[in-house]
This record gives sequence, C-alpha cells and structure tokens, in this order.
Amino acid sequence: MQLNNNVTEFILLGLAQDPVRKKIVFVTFLFFYLGTLLGNLLIIATIKTSQALGGPMYFFLFHLSLSDTFLSTSTVPRMIVDTLLRNTTISFSECIIQAFTFHFFGCLEIFILIVMAVDRYMAICKPLHYMRIMSQQVCGALVAVAWVGSCVHSSAQIFLALSLPFCGPNVIDHYLCDLQPLLRLACTDTYMVNLLLVTNSGAICTVSFVMLMFSYVIILHSLRNHSAEGKRKALSTCISHIIVVILFFGPCIFIYTRPATTFSMDKMTAVFY
Repeated sequence: MQLNNNVTEFILLGLAQDPVRKKIVFVTFLFFYLGTLLGNLLIIATIKTSQALGGPMYFFLFHLSLSDTFLSTSTVPRMIVDTLLRNTTISFSECIIQAFTFHFFGCLEIFILIVMAVDRYMAICKPLHYMRIMSQQVCGALVAVAWVGSCVHSSAQIFLALSLPFCGPNVIDHYLCDLQPLLRLACTDTYMVNLLLVTNSGAICTVSFVMLMFSYVIILHSLRNHSAEGKRKALSTCISHIIVVILFFGPCIFIYTRPATTFSMDKMTAVFY
C-alpha cells in the first residue's frame, strides 16, 4: 500500500517546539518513563520469582504490567529522543508500526483491566467458588482472548489506515502516529473510515468503561455484608483499580468517541493513557 503513496515519511511536531520547553519535556518524560519501566519490571520480576504470588490476581497483574511496559515503550522513547533532534521525521512504515503497537497494547490493557474486574468480582462476591471458577485454565483462556482480541482490533484499525492514499501534506501535529491525526493527512474523503474507527475504538473504550464501573458498583455494594477487615482489604484493591480506570478511560473516551476533529489539548490528553 505504501508504494501507491507520495508520502514516504511524516514530520511529528511533538509536544513543544521551543528549545527550552523541549528540554523540560525531555527531563520530565525521561523521569516518568524510567519510573514506569522500573515499576513494571519490578512487578513482573516479583510475580515471576515469588511462589506466594501465584493466584489469579497476580497472574493478571503480570500481564497488565507487561502490556503497560510495551504501551509506554511503543511511543515514549521516540518522543524523548525527538526532543533532542532538530528534524523529527518518521518513515511511513515506522508510523504504521507505531500506530499498530500503540493500539494493540492499549486495547490489551483495557481487556486485562476488564478481566481483573471479573476476578475481583468472583473473589469478593463468590468467595467459596472462587478457586474453582478462576482456575489456571480459565485465567489462561481469558488472557489469551485478550491478546487475540487486541490483535484483531489493532489489525482492523491499521487495515483501514492503509486503505487511504497519502499525497501530502505530511506534518502530524502530535508526538506519536495516532490514527486520528493521520486521517487528516489523507488526500481523500475519510468520513466513512473515521466512522468505522470511532465505532471500533470508541465502542471499546465506552462499553469497557461502563462495564468496569458497573462491576465495581456491584462489588462495592456487596461489601456491606463483609467484616470490617474484609471491607478494608477489598476497598484497598478496588479503589486503586477505579482510579486507574478513570485516568485511563477518561482521555480515551474523549479522543476516540468524537468525529475527525483535533483540538490543541489532544496531545496533553493522550499523555494520561
């Protein structure tokens, strides 16, 4: 598909063009990326090396940390390097690969969060049947479905993007190759393609968010019959999950549930997920 395009590379404008602001962005995102990387790798290593952390919750947490590591790595290192360069160009192929990996691991993180909510529901609301229902085979199957579903989602997104011709301009007002700003550069009517993309990504974000919040409402409602110690343990787990869900899904819904319109705040909004 690339051979039919006049555009062979794109220019990423990044978060800032001013040299001083670029240095601030470099230091800030390098700090947070290293912290994210170190934190996730510690979680992964701890779960893999500890026999006491072999339950379903830690199995899902392992895959959540893994997806979060790859999601950050798909975009942030390049953005950090770009702050040091005068010309921040990315080839057409690299742009498509970045968009694919970004949506793949982003969608995977969403599906893993849903699976974790199911796990917490079973642990809190069905404690006597928890280990039988959430067996090793079931947990493995749920994670496998999450990986396959994420691949299908991302492949569909990229297939739609590759079906469009790009003949200029080639400047992307973003720090990553996301599909929404990429569609604006296509030299054809992208209404139907954008509608399909919004239906795909927007539906996943919105439906998943509603499902997650509804599940946590049920979980929190069921805690009224638990002991004070049981309530404290359950709340400590659920509240952290809810905070992650709101911070992750809020920006996603804002970006992917509207028509092909970009705002100046989109780049900062994308930082949260």
